[in-house]
Amino acid sequence: MKSITINGSQRESVGKKATKALRNAGQVPCVLYGGDKPVHFSAPELAFSKLVYTPNAHTVVIELDNGETLNAVLQDIQFHPVTDRILHVDFYQLFEDKEIALNIPVQLVGNSRGVKNGGVLKRNNRKLRIKALPANLPDFIEIDITPLKIGDKVAVGDLPSGDYTFLHNDNTVVCRVSTSRVAIVDEDDDELEEGAEGAEAPAAETAEAAAQE
Repeated sequence: MKSITINGSQRESVGKKATKALRNAGQVPCVLYGGDKPVHFSAPELAFSKLVYTPNAHTVVIELDNGETLNAVLQDIQFHPVTDRILHVDFYQLFEDKEIALNIPVQLVGNSRGVKNGGVLKRNNRKLRIKALPANLPDFIEIDITPLKIGDKVAVGDLPSGDYTFLHNDNTVVCRVSTSRVAIVDEDDDELEEGAEGAEAPAAETAEAAAQE
């Protein structure tokens, strides 16, 4: 998984007055949890743009002014209710030998057969939550929707898990192709129907011949 580096300054004071002063100076108060003790630091608001305003998932490398480097993931973020400015950010520290739960975006590839025939692609889950070691976290979960016909769906149980575990039930639907008013029957379905009709014809003729005898 790709990482974003954030340069921060460790905070000595964590009271309301100090926090307000940081925000007035364009800094965002942050806390890193998961280690021996919480680490309080601040970073410029612009440093979070590539981390927050994106559908992609990233890990974070926090480089503090005391020379310490910490690996983490974004855990929670608070915005101002009116201005949408970032008020506070919580991170969770990563360790190479400890699994972490994270929401990973779903990336659909290919052109669905059902959509070509007038069906509608519906995305039930744009992100899936997984659990994995930091080194095994994927950038995204790719699903090939090419073979999906009208009425078909992809559930979590249909996906290969690889080096991570899905934290959803197997029947959780990720995407589906639904019918619509302009939908047409798939060519394969036509062939199946024609084959079924052809198989019924000899049986009907046999029954008619038996009745005449």
